[in-house]
Amino acid sequence: MIEIDKGRAVINDSVVQEWQTIVDTIADICNVPAALVMRVTDSDIAVFSTSNSEGNPYHVGDKECLAGSGLYCEMVIKTQKKLLVPNALKDPVWDHNPDIKLNMISYLGYPLTWPDGEPFGTICMLDKQENAYSEKYEKLLEQMRNIIQMHLDILNLNLSLGYENRQLKDHLEEIQQLREIIPVCSHCKKVRDNEGFWQQVDTYLKQFATTGVSHGICPDCLSKYYDEV
Repeated sequence: MIEIDKGRAVINDSVVQEWQTIVDTIADICNVPAALVMRVTDSDIAVFSTSNSEGNPYHVGDKECLAGSGLYCEMVIKTQKKLLVPNALKDPVWDHNPDIKLNMISYLGYPLTWPDGEPFGTICMLDKQENAYSEKYEKLLEQMRNIIQMHLDILNLNLSLGYENRQLKDHLEEIQQLREIIPVCSHCKKVRDNEGFWQQVDTYLKQFATTGVSHGICPDCLSKYYDEV
């Protein structure tokens, strides 16, 4: 199991393998040296999945500080839009980006997000030669992005259901405890707990009830103690 972020879903091995198949398929069909799934962790962006393709210089775990990195993926995450760079060497905006050092001069990428809209990272492919990427390749990458988004949605849903199931289990245990025979003092009405200690009823209930305990006055006591009211 690989934990993505604190408070986020955990991506299991089967999903990791599916993502590996996705990037391998992209690299093979589009005939590019690198297809990647990138993820944002704290202030960094790291390679989460990388294609097993010839000439791929990227490795799982490679990371850079995201802010001000000048990476193609930084722009995708910042704008949350598709980015196409046919040839960075001919583009003054991109002719100094770090990927050029790896001879990756063309790029096509899409943003990936968690279900709540927070950035997860990107899915992208890169080439060592000028490449405008055909409409067919763009559609392929977009469809693969949609599959990964679906995985993130399911993982997040499973996380939520797991939390709700734990809450339900706790509630059932509380109900079971309250269903047991409770010893009550016939005089002062204190309740004896499982450890043999006698407590006020409201103190005892607070240990098990998820709702708060409030105080009121019944009609008999109102008449007895506050008759003038």
